[in-house]
Amino acid sequence: MNQQHSASDTAYEKIRDAIFEEKYERGEKLTEVKLAEELGVSRTPVRDAMRKLEEEGLIKDKRVINPTIKDLMNTFDVRMLLEGFAVRQAARYMGPDRIEGLQRCVETGKQGTTEEIMEANKEFHDIIVRASNNDVLIDTIERMQSVIFLFRRTVVYHQRPRLIEEHEAILEAIQNHEEDQAESLMKSHLKKDLDFSIHSW
Repeated sequence: MNQQHSASDTAYEKIRDAIFEEKYERGEKLTEVKLAEELGVSRTPVRDAMRKLEEEGLIKDKRVINPTIKDLMNTFDVRMLLEGFAVRQAARYMGPDRIEGLQRCVETGKQGTTEEIMEANKEFHDIIVRASNNDVLIDTIERMQSVIFLFRRTVVYHQRPRLIEEHEAILEAIQNHEEDQAESLMKSHLKKDLDFSIHSW
């Protein structure tokens, strides 16, 4: 059972990473037989992996997702609502440990490699989401992470202007307990991510 579970996890990670790295075309059909051959495993772990990727929204009807502009807009609308609420909670309640974490993310964003900036960008948003202390909100964002990653990759790899400066401004609003300002800045930040993703898509 453990071996099967491990094979499924490995297949999931390899297929997910291949989608992230655009080794498959958007809209390309993925078959269990072909993937099993590529990965050197049986079809069962591939089937489990594809089921998980479907749940995360990276595969739809056995094809790599090819989001429309409307899909992008819908995803970001949900993020603005949830992360707007989360950042208000952060501005109200966030303690020094998490604020230090946000500061480290900002510094990495200024000086890090592309991969380090990718990770720091994710961590910055994750810290704020966790600060909501709302398990339903956290779980909802968690299930969106794979699709969010695709957009985050576009924003970081294509070097959207002022990305880190916006993080810094959000951090300052949190530190100053400015809930309205923090929410406004977060929604503006995500809107700029959306606009940039649309033009880069």
